[in-house]
Amino acid sequence: MASFSVKFSATSLPNTNRCSKLHATPPQTVAVPPSGAAEVAAERLEPRVEERDGYWVLKEKFRQGINPAEKAKIEKEPMKLFTENGIEDLAKISLEEIEKSKLTKDDIDLRLKWLGLFHRRKHQYGRFMMRLKLPNGVTTSAQTRYLASVIRKYGKDGCADVTTRQNWQIRGVVLPDVPDILKGLDEVGLTSLQSGMDNVRNPVGNPLAGIDPQEIVDTRPYTNLLSQYVTANFRGNLAVTNLPRKWNVCVIGSHDLYEHPHINDLAYMPATKDGRFGFNLLVGGFFSPKRCAEAIPLDAWVPADDVVPVCKAILEAYRDLGTRGNRQKTRMMWLIDELGVEAFREEVVKRMPQQKLERESAEDLVQKQWERREYLGVHPQKQEGYSFVGLHIPVGRVQADDMDELARLADEYGSGELRVTVEQNIIIPNVENSKIKALLNEPLLKNRFSPDPPILMKNLVACTGNQFCGQAIIETKARSMRITEEVQRLVSVTQPVRMHWTGCPNSCGQVQVADIGFMGCLTRKEGKTVEGADVFLGGRIGSDSHLGDVYKKSVPCEDLVPIIVDLLVNKFGAVPREREEAED
Repeated sequence: MASFSVKFSATSLPNTNRCSKLHATPPQTVAVPPSGAAEVAAERLEPRVEERDGYWVLKEKFRQGINPAEKAKIEKEPMKLFTENGIEDLAKISLEEIEKSKLTKDDIDLRLKWLGLFHRRKHQYGRFMMRLKLPNGVTTSAQTRYLASVIRKYGKDGCADVTTRQNWQIRGVVLPDVPDILKGLDEVGLTSLQSGMDNVRNPVGNPLAGIDPQEIVDTRPYTNLLSQYVTANFRGNLAVTNLPRKWNVCVIGSHDLYEHPHINDLAYMPATKDGRFGFNLLVGGFFSPKRCAEAIPLDAWVPADDVVPVCKAILEAYRDLGTRGNRQKTRMMWLIDELGVEAFREEVVKRMPQQKLERESAEDLVQKQWERREYLGVHPQKQEGYSFVGLHIPVGRVQADDMDELARLADEYGSGELRVTVEQNIIIPNVENSKIKALLNEPLLKNRFSPDPPILMKNLVACTGNQFCGQAIIETKARSMRITEEVQRLVSVTQPVRMHWTGCPNSCGQVQVADIGFMGCLTRKEGKTVEGADVFLGGRIGSDSHLGDVYKKSVPCEDLVPIIVDLLVNKFGAVPREREEAED
């Protein structure tokens, strides 16, 4: 197969709705590590996968000690549910019949995740969460209305969430409806393909891309191209559907680092070199129950033209060489640690189209001392006479009627577009200044999605929790709102404090990047098992990013309020309401 390259410049960008068919490069043969690279045994650099009939499979010699997910992939290729229309047949089988066979049971519990469908067996048996691909968090009013129409038919079981990967997830889906839903998604320009399990997650970019007066670069063309590559334009890119584990990517477009580069497997950091625009690369950031790691420099710079080729080369190095045993040790950083960053870099170089990769540039365009800006509320765009309006979506949860109303507001006041953010909020861009007053008086903004929420609410993030997710140990969304409301009654806070909740150690709520984070656990109180949380403290975002540490373990959830109040007073300058009132 031939390799490929996508060409564009920072000043002249192509129509990102078109992209030529993408092909995989076969795994490279072993070479002796170059001078400067860590000594790695030649046999360790033998690719562990090979192409068979268009799919990438684990070689027989590397199947010793593999994890159950790898065994399921070998037993049946998950992508055949899409590429060979296996979903059509599966959707016609009753759940009772599906449960009788391990193969079809694994289809609904595991392999359907390659189509973005997650069976909620534990809490919503027979229903699925569907995760979409939404590069850069850009969605249209038509797409939003379509998603609303899907969840509306499921009544109380149907809802949607804005996720911490700048994405939509919809809930309540039943299997017989899936083929029609997939067709409907395609008609409005959406896909759920390759959004779960051992695939590349939604490419994250600057939520203010193209409208920010102070942006470094518009990230949308890059995130679109990356998403087009990963899914081969909604057809399925079989070269990257059999990774050792999930993989996250982001493109940085502003000094604010809204995209959280330090927690991505690959982050593109804007930098110039010899008068050319491009990106320095960070690699390996991730969260897991056993380990959290910040991304590290690859000592590599790529011109804008090579954004997709270098992503392809890194993914293929990870696909070919990553281990497939203990699932807690299969993220890409474990491979980088094993080989050494220089040897890993050399493996990436081998897979580049010209087998070349420039060293990192010193001309970083991100300002280190930048104070992160607030995007909630009304802010002027770079386009004269227009503003964007950031809306607070409490812990990211929306209902069908909310989505229809958001779509209406986007059409009536903006350009028919919405932007979702990693903090689970929504931005309406391209609002004429003459329409702002009327928009702010809309009932949805007055009653539900305020552009000016209370200071502790505006940065509140919560994962799905055990309302729907079988992995979650505790309920998160309603609890986080309730506890925050109670804390607000006890203290007055003058500075933003980011509080994140996650239901389990998988940390979908990203508690390690929060000022104060809460990770669900079970604990004991008065001899009884109760829902609790490990409290994290000190996470930072921006140029001085830092992962937080555990402050206090196994706190019963009903005892969290006084601990939060104490932290806010002693660490974040909050004032107890009683004292504030006395001073007044």
